[in-house]
Amino acid sequence: MLKIASALLLSVLAGSAGAQTFLTATLNNASENPPTVPMTAGGQPRPASFGTANFFIDSAASFMTFTATIFNIDVTGSQTADLNDNLVAAHIHAGPLVTPTVNGPVVWGFFGTPFNDNAPNDFSFTPFATGVGGTFSGKWDLGEGNATNLTAQLPNILAGRSYINFHTTQFGSGEIRGNIVVAVPEPETYALMLGGLAIVAGVARRRGRGERAPSST
Repeated sequence: MLKIASALLLSVLAGSAGAQTFLTATLNNASENPPTVPMTAGGQPRPASFGTANFFIDSAASFMTFTATIFNIDVTGSQTADLNDNLVAAHIHAGPLVTPTVNGPVVWGFFGTPFNDNAPNDFSFTPFATGVGGTFSGKWDLGEGNATNLTAQLPNILAGRSYINFHTTQFGSGEIRGNIVVAVPEPETYALMLGGLAIVAGVARRRGRGERAPSST
């Protein structure tokens, strides 16, 4: 995994775009179907939740990485005293009938259930040090998926028939959603993706060290 992440970092840094694909999503309450209005458990309005996500598909279409940052959703269960804003799951949904206003099935989960970033597990997330929310990163490999796989879903993803969805206690079907669309990356998007890839490489490095058994003498 570390070799893959390192090679990808070098490829992007070298500017060898090839057939590599960048995608993006803007998540908000209005994009949910139906739209959501966040409220506290006591019935009071809470701040609107929102976020952004960036995705990268390699030239061989053998994996897709992502980095997503969300705001005003409690990603640890302890960032606020309220329960309604607690994050319970996060997924990518896709299907041949999906549109920005039509829901689709979960095809790859990366937080909660189902959890499909497991062959290997490349997932990581960093809660905000202050404020409510956090940043998530992961990698959808060919052997992963929720009763499907990346190869089967790439036509839907590249055609705009997929979305990323964050589910909370209040909105079990999704509190914020963003349609995934192909985009020409701006410089800051490259920076975000490089940051996400660096996190994936770092996770792989730490796990590799942890898995090494001490040598016997």
